[in-house]
Amino acid sequence: MANTNTPFGAQVLRGGGSYSFNAQGNLYSIPSSDGSAFYLNDFVIHAASSDAQGVPNVAKAVGTEPLRGTLQVILPVYAKPSLVGTALALETTNIPATKATAYYVVVNDDYTTIYSMQDDGITTANLVAASANLNSSVTVTAGASTTSPSASVLLSSSFATTPTLPIKLLGLVQQPGNEYGAYAKWQCRINYSAINPSGATGV
Repeated sequence: MANTNTPFGAQVLRGGGSYSFNAQGNLYSIPSSDGSAFYLNDFVIHAASSDAQGVPNVAKAVGTEPLRGTLQVILPVYAKPSLVGTALALETTNIPATKATAYYVVVNDDYTTIYSMQDDGITTANLVAASANLNSSVTVTAGASTTSPSASVLLSSSFATTPTLPIKLLGLVQQPGNEYGAYAKWQCRINYSAINPSGATGV
């Protein structure tokens, strides 16, 4: 049975460290000057500066740079100064490219986290067992709608041993019907991290 084409970005599977995974994250800021749209399960990178309260900025990853983590929660932006008579969205599932204000997000920045991520189904010669421990880049794609998660996928043409590729492949997600080939769901983790112990250039 063929795999289904249902991308969802980088979805957390489990912790990869020797501790009990608690699914917590850290607070980051996306300034109003940022021109990208964001979706849940998008990869983000560190960005220059912070907000006035000292919350560090992040930006949307483009697929090749050292990664900070994945966007897990988008905090609602409330109207000011009064909330009386205002319709509030208690669950925010995306951030528009044009922003009237800054947004605050919770990012899973634990670089040992194991994710599930779909491949793009294009370079089928690479979608085989021999690629299980290679590295990969990411094709960054917007969600299908404002309530959809990220549609980013693994770039199958990039599978290689190159140490600076941002994603480490760890074989397939062990779930019924998942097999090597187009649109397989791969276990993976961040390979090129902005905050791992070996360090990365600041911005």
